Amino acid sequence: MNDIKKNYASVQKNILVSMILVPLIPFFSSLAIGYFYFASSLEKNTVSAMKRIVSDHGNMISSFLEERKGDLAFIARSYTFEDLSQKDVLEHVFQTLQNKSHAFVDLGVFDENGVHVSYQGPFKLTGMDYHDTSWFREVLQNRYYISDVFMGFRHVPHFIIAVSENSPTGKWVLRATIDSAFFNEFVKSVRTGKTGEAYLINKNGFYQTEKRSGGMLMEKDPDFAHYSNAHPEVRTFIDKDTSGATQVYATMWLKDNTWQLIVKQEKNDAFHLLRRALSLIVVVMTLGGTGLVVLAFVITGRVVRRIEKTDAEKGRLSEQLIRAGRYAEIGEMATGFAHEINNPLQIMKSEQALMSLLIDDIASKDPQITPAEQENTLLEINDSLAQISIQIERCARITGSILKFGRQEETQAKAVDVRDFMDEVTRMVEKKAGVHGITIEKHLPDSPLLIHADPAQMQQVFLNLLNNAFDAVTQAHGARGGTIIIRTEQIPDKGRVEISVEDNGTGVSPEFLDKIFSPFFTTKPVGKGTGLGLSVCFGIISAMGGSVRVKNMETSGARFTVDLPAMVTDGESVIIS
Repeated sequence: MNDIKKNYASVQKNILVSMILVPLIPFFSSLAIGYFYFASSLEKNTVSAMKRIVSDHGNMISSFLEERKGDLAFIARSYTFEDLSQKDVLEHVFQTLQNKSHAFVDLGVFDENGVHVSYQGPFKLTGMDYHDTSWFREVLQNRYYISDVFMGFRHVPHFIIAVSENSPTGKWVLRATIDSAFFNEFVKSVRTGKTGEAYLINKNGFYQTEKRSGGMLMEKDPDFAHYSNAHPEVRTFIDKDTSGATQVYATMWLKDNTWQLIVKQEKNDAFHLLRRALSLIVVVMTLGGTGLVVLAFVITGRVVRRIEKTDAEKGRLSEQLIRAGRYAEIGEMATGFAHEINNPLQIMKSEQALMSLLIDDIASKDPQITPAEQENTLLEINDSLAQISIQIERCARITGSILKFGRQEETQAKAVDVRDFMDEVTRMVEKKAGVHGITIEKHLPDSPLLIHADPAQMQQVFLNLLNNAFDAVTQAHGARGGTIIIRTEQIPDKGRVEISVEDNGTGVSPEFLDKIFSPFFTTKPVGKGTGLGLSVCFGIISAMGGSVRVKNMETSGARFTVDLPAMVTDGESVIIS
């Protein structure tokens, strides 16, 4: 009963696991695939947006610087050094520049020696000598120059745009300072999400504009190592900054690869839609998974109860079928049992007649009968009584075997010694074999050979196989020349025991070999067979974990082989191989 409960528990577990895994795997897989493609698409779109933003903003900054440089170049070509050296002319030009763009802070004119000859702006820089400054040498050499942010004589961070022009008296320079606050706001105007920001650094990593998240002009960017490599186009990547936050970066080089525009945004902020989608997916997975699991438990319980009910009905039908098979076998063996019982009855009848004569002799009180003769008569009577007792026991054994075979009992599997078992079975049919002139050869092991089986059901199987063999042999040879060979063999490497019943009868037609174990299939004439025997045998052996197979012999006859699990003894215990 415990084994049956364990089997049902195992079936319920397997069904439950299957019902959970089969729908959950495609369900979760669909969600995972959808999330993957959504995440990939969102990441691609986010990175593309960042790339577009940095490209557009970088072009705007470059255009801004080029326009300011163009303004100065136009003035330098439109006015002479002498004109711009006059204060009122320079003031007028400066006002015109400021009206066009509030980015200009001041405007100054320098001679070829670097002397600040004229200045318009908030600082007192007239007369200052700049001939040793790097910006002055650069602008004389290249005709125009946009500096990095530096301190200079005014001791505040700023950057300048300067152009040089030739005059009859020599080269001269026109320089303007760009409003740092105006330029900062211009660069920082890009805003993506809650954490996005844009700023400029030079090729050495120093801030050229302020950083919204913390970073003053001319300070070194602590994350400069992440994007220090020069690259010709916009570059995007995801990396952690020095604070440990994961950022989405987009970078672009400007101003002849001397400034780099950085646009960055925290990854969580950039992919907030992804996190929202992930939350929804988790909710759907939780609710859907819970629903599937609950439904699987309910359906599995119903299925297992239905299986239990079906198995119970199947078990009852199987028991009835096996019992019908037993009755059929008893009918097949009726002739043999009649001969078995008739012989001891004839003996008892003869002994009874002899006893009657002896008793009559004693009762006649013939004076010619001596005491010695009377004593011998009593001894003969005792011998007859003993013989009658022996024959009664013989009849009891025969009828006991019939009753035992026909009795409906609960299946009880236990250790069965094949050697003793086959001796007992052959004793039940040896009289029938003798009547039909059939020789039974047994090749049994010298030592015990154990299997785990129900003896009554095993008896039914082999009686059926032997009766079928009797019919086949009798059909082929009549009342003489028939042979049935019983062999047992242990296959140690497979842990199995094979028991075969081989005959020299008619064999099995090849077209019937795959049908012979089917219910109600028989090759016997009408009224001679039920078609249940071999199908019942097949069911019994299969239930014991074994198999039955049939093979036609090369000369004549057929061999039925039963394969069952072997048992080995370990001290006092028995172990199924």
